Amino acid sequence: MQEPTFLILTALAAGPQHGYGVIADVEGISGGQVRLRAGTLYAAFDRLQAEGLITEDREEIVDGRVRRYYKLTGDGATRLAAEAERMHRHARAATVRLRPLASGGAA
Repeated sequence: MQEPTFLILTALAAGPQHGYGVIADVEGISGGQVRLRAGTLYAAFDRLQAEGLITEDREEIVDGRVRRYYKLTGDGATRLAAEAERMHRHARAATVRLRPLASGGAA
């Protein structure tokens, strides 16, 4: 799973959000390292909907414009949890292998 996809799903795991909310949340989650553009986000939304990982939640009219909210599906939550666990396993392996270097051991 690509990092932007992981972060979008992570943002939606907190509850339904509209596009700008997801953009801001992803930037916050990533500590400013990932800044999604609207075109990239909405292309990802289309793909994630087609894969059944997210769905539209509702629409609101704000200042005369439609604001569409998206939410994580059960399948989306399952995929996100599996990816988070995979990343966690990899991080643990890296941490274990780095310990000797941190204590002054040879590489």
